[in-house]
Amino acid sequence: MKEINWASIGSVKEFFALVGEMTVFAFHSFLHAFRKPFEGAEILRQMFLMGYKSLFLISITIFIIGLVITIQLAPKMEDLGAVALVPNMLAVSLIREVGPVLTALVCTGKVGSAIGAEIGSMKITEQIDAMEVSGVDHYKYLVVSRIIALTFTLPLLTIYGFAVGLTGSFLAYNLEREISAPLFMISAFANMNSYDVIPSLVKSLFFGYTIALTGSFFGYKANKGAIGVGEAANATIFYSFLMIFFIDMLAAEITHYLTH
Repeated sequence: MKEINWASIGSVKEFFALVGEMTVFAFHSFLHAFRKPFEGAEILRQMFLMGYKSLFLISITIFIIGLVITIQLAPKMEDLGAVALVPNMLAVSLIREVGPVLTALVCTGKVGSAIGAEIGSMKITEQIDAMEVSGVDHYKYLVVSRIIALTFTLPLLTIYGFAVGLTGSFLAYNLEREISAPLFMISAFANMNSYDVIPSLVKSLFFGYTIALTGSFFGYKANKGAIGVGEAANATIFYSFLMIFFIDMLAAEITHYLTH
């Protein structure tokens, strides 16, 4: 069978071969998730590491985004006599779209690529083979634990990012006009309902699952030494980005259909 360059799919045939391989990998990982022993300690450790690695970059990125959007939006809305709507517009955009997607993209660059590189390095140095020989369920320990950890960590990071972005918006809003923090928060959450919050958290779960699965998949497919590790990390970022945007588009369509 012709070897596929997983880092650069160049034809429709190779793309569908990739989709098929990833589907089988996902199904295989799903089956291992229900086998004992359950790696609770490793899952908690991974959740801490994934959250810790991403906090700083998420903080800087979303804080600046909230700040910049408010600086650009407030004067235009003031000209229209609707500057009071800025906090609510920012809050809705952060919770629905900007927060989940930016958080997922940051985690792809920091966590997803690290998963691909780490597992790829273990594959090339035959550490995975050694785990299999010693009787350790490497799928459960390396793949399932990371998938579960990032699936549940990403929604928490999304909520954190929303709070940070709202803080940046509040500071930017107060550069030229004064508003108290309680009044800003009341305005921000005005007319916001469960259809603004729940879809955001649900798609964050899928983002986390997708990033961890993609990183694990390309890590397991790594070859060609150190070059293969780099290709696994790059492929993780590229395909995770594509899948994040696709899931986001699908979630927007489903939410629109359910709310209209």
